[in-house]
Order: sequence, then structure tokens, then C-alpha cells
Amino acid sequence: MENLKLTAIAVIPARWASTRFPGKPLASIAGEPMIAHVIRRAAEAQTIGEVVVATDDERIAEASRKAGAVAVMTGECPSGTDRVAAAVLGRPGWDLVVNVQGDEPMLSARNINALVSGMAPGHEIEMGTLCRPLSLSDQNDPDSVKVVRRTDGRALYFSRAPIPFPRVTGCAADLIRRHLGIYAFTREGLRRFVELEPSPLERTECLEQLRALENGMDILVLDAPDEAIGVDSPEDLQRVEQLMRRRSALGS
Repeated sequence: MENLKLTAIAVIPARWASTRFPGKPLASIAGEPMIAHVIRRAAEAQTIGEVVVATDDERIAEASRKAGAVAVMTGECPSGTDRVAAAVLGRPGWDLVVNVQGDEPMLSARNINALVSGMAPGHEIEMGTLCRPLSLSDQNDPDSVKVVRRTDGRALYFSRAPIPFPRVTGCAADLIRRHLGIYAFTREGLRRFVELEPSPLERTECLEQLRALENGMDILVLDAPDEAIGVDSPEDLQRVEQLMRRRSALGS
């Protein structure tokens, strides 16, 4: 099994009717729609063979095709993961799908490569994700989702609450991790996940990944080499554009 290589594709779920930011995938950054930036960055990952955009809007689909992605119309879906499943479960030619956030125009190809490489055949894992260090000062921020892991790197729990609680000063510093919202699924793992009903902990914390844990699915949590920077509001656009220009000037 170790000599086998997984065929991976990236899928970007992108809907028009975002509650906080309608039409966000087409928001302009440096003269291009945000979805085009995400597509290009996903395509830079050497582990990805194809980039697919799963959407409910023809305007997003058209912009995605222009940027070089395959666009799949999915209609209404209860979640981004359901949209990914609707787009690819019937498609042949892949073993692993990476669910990429459509609001990260500075998406790191190195993060995608790390995730796909970590989901190597023979690990018997159906689902994987990434994390980064989180400072103690940000632990109380409910928008920073925390994750704690088993000694084998699989998830124990995800929460908006501060976990692990640093009861003894200094003991938790190297254990505190912020979850990054990127997932990899095997074909069977994705099928199994979307067939499950929303779970009590998922509904309580509004964290979809808790559905998997409550139903006995293992989630491999790997360390991401790069930070993830998302666009949650129109105010974030200018900040991201400035970061892009700065990195371009530095040649990175």
C-alpha cells in the first residue's frame, strides 16, 4: 500500500447567498474575482490533479470556468460539504477530495500538499484536516475553532471554547491549536459523512466536523506549514489585497 499514490482533486464550494457577504465569490481583489484567486492557488498544489467549483449560481460558474476550473451546478445544499459531495461523488477518477474554502484568496498550496500527503494509502483514515498554533490571548475567541489531538494525531475534540484549558501555567502552550477549515475525504469517507444526520454536538457548537467524531469517524489533524487568511466581510478585502501586494513586492 505504501507505494500507491492517491489521485486527489480540489473542490471549492461557492454559493451566492452568503448571509454576511452576498456574492462573496465574485468580490474583486486586485482586479479579479476572489474565486479566480482561490482556483489558481489550489491548482498550484502539485498533489492536485483537477480543481472543481461546486456552485448554485451561473455567474460564479462562468467566472470559475474562465479561471480554469471545472464548474458543477449543485442547486441548494444544506452545507458546503454536501455541495462538495453533490459535485463529485458521481464523478470517476479520484480517490481523495480536498474541500477548499472559497474565501481564502491567499490559499497555501503547501497546506494542500501537506494534507494530501498526510492522507497516504494504508493509514485507513477517511477524513483529514489541518491546524496551526494559537496564542493564549486568542483562546477565548469563539471564531477561532480549537482542536485537541490524540497521541496518534487524530482529533479528540473541536470546540469554540478554550481547549485545553491551561489550568497549570505553561503546560498547554504547545498543545493549543487553531483548526483550519480545510478537509480531505476519501470517497467512502465523504459518502459516509453526508449520509449522517446533524449531531447534537454539531448543532450545539455549530461545527460540522463534530458530526464525524460523534459517529465514530476518525479525523487526522496535521500541522499546516502556512497560516490561512480568510475573507469574512467586505472590510477584509482591502486587508487581503494589501497583503497580496506586499508579498508580490517581496517575490513570495
